[in-house]
Amino acid sequence: MPIMTGNKILLEMLKAEGIKYIFGNPGTSESAIMDALEECPEIEYILSTQEGVSMGMADGYARSTKTPTFVNLHIDSGLANGISLLNNAYAGGTPLILTAANKDIRKLVEGRTNLVDMVKPFTKWAAEITEAEQIPSAIRRAFNEAKTPPTGPVFLAFSADALDKKAQVNIIPSRKEYHPPEPNTDAINKTVDIINSCTSPIILVGDRMAQSSNTNSLENLAELIGAKVYSTSYSEMNFPTTHPQYCGPLTPNPLTKKELSKSDLIIGVGTNLFSSFFYFSGEFKSPTAKLIHIDSAFTEIGKSEPTDIGILADPAIAVEKISKIIKEKQSGDNTERIIEQNIKIKKETELSQQNWNDQVNKKWDNLPMPPERMMIEISKSLPQNSIIVDDSISSRSAMHGAIKFNKSGSIFGERGGAIGWGMGGALGIKLANPDKTVMAIIGDGSSMMTVQALWTAANYSIPVIYLICNNESYRILKLNMNVYKTQILKEKNPESKYIGADFPIPLNISKIAEAIGVYGKKITDPKDISLEISKALKLNKPAVLDISIDNTV
Repeated sequence: MPIMTGNKILLEMLKAEGIKYIFGNPGTSESAIMDALEECPEIEYILSTQEGVSMGMADGYARSTKTPTFVNLHIDSGLANGISLLNNAYAGGTPLILTAANKDIRKLVEGRTNLVDMVKPFTKWAAEITEAEQIPSAIRRAFNEAKTPPTGPVFLAFSADALDKKAQVNIIPSRKEYHPPEPNTDAINKTVDIINSCTSPIILVGDRMAQSSNTNSLENLAELIGAKVYSTSYSEMNFPTTHPQYCGPLTPNPLTKKELSKSDLIIGVGTNLFSSFFYFSGEFKSPTAKLIHIDSAFTEIGKSEPTDIGILADPAIAVEKISKIIKEKQSGDNTERIIEQNIKIKKETELSQQNWNDQVNKKWDNLPMPPERMMIEISKSLPQNSIIVDDSISSRSAMHGAIKFNKSGSIFGERGGAIGWGMGGALGIKLANPDKTVMAIIGDGSSMMTVQALWTAANYSIPVIYLICNNESYRILKLNMNVYKTQILKEKNPESKYIGADFPIPLNISKIAEAIGVYGKKITDPKDISLEISKALKLNKPAVLDISIDNTV
């Protein structure tokens, strides 16, 4: 076993884990790590000038590659700046290893922050390393924890003396293979019996379906049982949005209760069921309806609603087994009924899309342009195999109306309650997909949270095209204020001044981009969008198209 200092042990473990990039913003406490990197050309340090950018980059890279990433921030002050997007990584199950160096463990009297306590609520596992010989096993466990379903972030703190001390260690990485648990056979059979006894099923799908082994399996099940499919979240392609049985997003509220009450069976697949910010009393399903929850996150099954059957497994594997048995048991009469049901659902989804088109046509020539017009113009200009990074916030419904997603890896969106993910997230996704066009659709408020990402984009020549939805406001706050007043306060005709939701001095993102060394262009005419996207693509450099859109609610 070789004898090495702790900082070199760390880098040897990262090389063994296949880490290509460290995303971070270093400080004096990280000097030992930066010193060791001088003799480690295999790992590139990607510098950001704000910790949220590093977190976003690591999150995007991890999700796109489906492998853990490594982030290094500076002691308590830098770590604190990264916690908002650590919250998103935890909510979305991103496999990343967040680290920060701390003062020497012997500085007990002078005082040192307990970094582990700072991040415990937002991590699967958190620990401090105080001895060099602890590093290999701690790194190994960190990677195992991060990539074991339900996946998520972990945190390691390094005392300064642990990085400087020497130890004799073996460099052994975490396991390379993971075999997901098989679903319980009895639960599968009972699920099939319930499905065959019901006539109006609804499937609620979430993003853990996108993280599973085969996202196509859910299409087969929906067609076999005549189910409407709603997404509870759509930060990755968890169900094709062009599928005739896809009915769009569904957020739990009194209005969606009416839709759910029509069903005698709800099947949740890879999702946090009936999760929303506002509290609404009562169950969201009919009291007589059955509830089946299939998930890789054991803590979510039966978490908030009485569940008839819970299946802990890779969602795709469980769905495939259910579909196989249903197909074997299906009778001719039942098949005919389901075919008719699928046709009916298809007509409803076609009518919904036509109504959306009609509404768009009515305001097509308005200025500032409606967000729907912006998204339609973007959709016309997307190269094949493009990746959309979605941090559009209040323009998200317009984006999904105009741009359809059918391929795994074609969309990545923010997850969790913090805005600011998309600016850095897009850079990480582009690093993971150097041969694909990455277009980031970002709200103006979200872009300003981590606008420093443009410096990293310019410094490392990462050619992401940022399309800013500039509505000169936090429009999402206005929409949520309307929900609060109508559905919580029960006001019939609410009026609001929307305090703290407008930007009297508009955010000029294109000029900020130019100041940092990135191509920037302000767009007010929708006819210019296609032309400017074409120009940006030819640059093969980062670019910002700052697009003025309507902010009415």
